[in-house]
Amino acid sequence: MTPHRLPVLLVEGEDPVAPAAPPSAVPVSKQPPFALRWLSYLVLIPLIGLATVGFGCISLLAGLWDRTGRQQHAIAHFWARTLLLISLSPVRIVGVEKLHEHETAVYASNHLSYMDTPVLFARLPFQFRILAKQSLWKVPFIGWYLNRSGQVPVDTKSPRSLIASLNCGVATLKAGIPLVLFPEGGRAATGQLQTMMSGCAYMAIKAQVPLIPLTLIGTYEILPIHVYALHPRPLLIVIGDPIPTTGLHTRDADALTQRLYQAISTTYNEYQGVGNRE
Repeated sequence: MTPHRLPVLLVEGEDPVAPAAPPSAVPVSKQPPFALRWLSYLVLIPLIGLATVGFGCISLLAGLWDRTGRQQHAIAHFWARTLLLISLSPVRIVGVEKLHEHETAVYASNHLSYMDTPVLFARLPFQFRILAKQSLWKVPFIGWYLNRSGQVPVDTKSPRSLIASLNCGVATLKAGIPLVLFPEGGRAATGQLQTMMSGCAYMAIKAQVPLIPLTLIGTYEILPIHVYALHPRPLLIVIGDPIPTTGLHTRDADALTQRLYQAISTTYNEYQGVGNRE
């Protein structure tokens, strides 16, 4: 397993260029209808901005005494639910019973839109932590929140620092806290699944916890990359079958990542039409 295959991100920084996935039908990024665009510009986007600033201030205050990150995660949960209410986009979970099969696991999701993060924070019914670029720790407010809430910084300056960052994620898992990641590393420009990096598989194997696929349906259509107006619609989170890591070694990370890719790709193709009809 080569070190450059390992990076993983959740919080948005710069979207890295990921290798293209195998050729498939590419959806066209479309602007919402005229009325929805102006509803977004005049009402929805300003409300989302106000909610983000408001909940962010509350979270920073909670960080003064909350050393575990639990209260801040609860605040993030209410922030995310508020954003989904504002965006007029209900979320349904398929396979929710699989979330309770393992207390600690690495949950890996496809990444289609800025709305992916609030969807996961709003609907996953447990505490979890994320990985984010270390550079975000230097950004006022965002960095303070990430530090105080116990998120894991990823330093990609060198293979050694990258492995050290991933091992911090392993320590989080061994402490009993799940991780939620986007192994593609950045939002998909076309709405199609991109090649995944093997950092999530590496951490799952090192911690000997399951790797659980999460497939988001509809978030690309609600807010595609480079589009700045919401197109409200029903959304889905499909929970996949846990992929065990018992007995695997880090040299198996690439093969495990391929299994993850196949699971999410198959599910996305199966449910994409369902999401569009709802």
